Amino acid sequence: MLDGEVWFVTGSQSMYGEETLDQVASQSRQLAEQLDGCAEIPVKIVWQPTVVTSDSIASVIRQANDSAQCVGVIAWMHTFSPAKMWIRGLKTLQKPLLHLHTQFGVELPWDSIDMDFMNLNQAAHGDREFGYIQSRLSTSRKTIAGHVNDQRTRSRIGAWTRAALAAAELATLRVARFGDNMRNVAVTEGDKVEAEAHFGASINTYPVNELVDMVERVPASEVDKLVREYEHAYRLAPELRPGGDRHTSLRHGAQIEAGLRKFLETGGFHAFTTNFEDLGGLRQLPGLAVQRLMADGYGFGAEGDWKTAVMLRAVKVMAEGLPGGTSFMEDYTYDLTPGDERVLGAHMLEVCPSIAGDVPSLEVHPLSIGGREDPVRLRFTAAPADAVILGISDIGSRFRLVANEVRVVEPTAPLPNLPVACAVWEPRPSWSVAAETWLMAGAPHHTVLTTAVGTELLEDFAMMTDTELLVIDGETTVRGFTRELRWNDVYHHVAAGL
Repeated sequence: MLDGEVWFVTGSQSMYGEETLDQVASQSRQLAEQLDGCAEIPVKIVWQPTVVTSDSIASVIRQANDSAQCVGVIAWMHTFSPAKMWIRGLKTLQKPLLHLHTQFGVELPWDSIDMDFMNLNQAAHGDREFGYIQSRLSTSRKTIAGHVNDQRTRSRIGAWTRAALAAAELATLRVARFGDNMRNVAVTEGDKVEAEAHFGASINTYPVNELVDMVERVPASEVDKLVREYEHAYRLAPELRPGGDRHTSLRHGAQIEAGLRKFLETGGFHAFTTNFEDLGGLRQLPGLAVQRLMADGYGFGAEGDWKTAVMLRAVKVMAEGLPGGTSFMEDYTYDLTPGDERVLGAHMLEVCPSIAGDVPSLEVHPLSIGGREDPVRLRFTAAPADAVILGISDIGSRFRLVANEVRVVEPTAPLPNLPVACAVWEPRPSWSVAAETWLMAGAPHHTVLTTAVGTELLEDFAMMTDTELLVIDGETTVRGFTRELRWNDVYHHVAAGL
């Protein structure tokens, strides 16, 4: 179970009397406990006493806002809860909200239904009253209709809780940038003040040589320990093994990993960036270190790309404990064979082994940029799977997320001379439509590739953080996407002025 909890709040009113309210409390507690015990939901579900007045509603929401452990609120109207009572609470709610439209029982007891049953089981119209006031107040929320016995309902609630965990993570995220943005590059730039105001993430730059100082203080015993770990975890190239003519390169890579990890842990950072144009006294561009830190859940962006580092950390949080993997990625080149178009994604060094299809090999190869020693890196090909490619851009008036649903596939042929990890994928609905709409959206070349997290979860995250999200999937057309871009521009410009 992941660290965090979601509060289960049930609405009613005092006019039903104590006997009915006792039944409401008992049944809502049972539903909360059922959700708390299911495998699909990764956080603790905490039942709260039934709220029946404006004061009790405002009180529980105030407590949720103040709770460091609470990452979201599930609200359910078991009976009819007059919605004017919810106005004060909803207007002050600062945590993500899920409106669960359900009822206690699955089937109706047709032979025994009486008015006592009807008074108790009123969610069908009680939740409509609650839905109205949320819409009237423009309350951002997720709405899920379904019984908690339904595995799809539980899975959707679980996905929403994962998005809530990611939103909570970004609210206190610290990102360390070693060096600045790659010179003259536009899309990896952005407004760091707005990022902190919008997401909560604090992004600051630290001199590379502060990292170098920590790297140089790493004792030989720690390097030895990491080298032994590499020997057990990966297929080492012969020249990197003890006694090999490039073993020193491996030890330098291990020393960088130990120092970088210590820097991040000491500063409380969960995401970071590097830049090959500013390496200070580092002997290698960090490759292996970055790959292994990503595998442990850290966010990363190359060439100073802090926005992608932030989003990678968010998706890593969403994906924790799920099958599949999540990595920093870059669209690199294409196979444009008619009818079989594919994208080859890679980067200089930094692809996360969580997406690997086999045990990675640990190798050393020349790197034509950076002006340092040949770096060590993990080399592999991504495992076939359905995936999402997610990019974030600062388009001036707002941050924009763009997600393309893809299918990761095996390369058409071996890649014996490619010295880096890679992924090959087929974009949906087609290469041309996906490429055209991605370019129209101003989406970046640095991305997050995830085979663990689906589109609906990203939609939940975008709603919680009030961030624009454009989805490119099997139903996308260039004409429809053009209209969506125009509509979104109007909406966000109007909303910003309200």
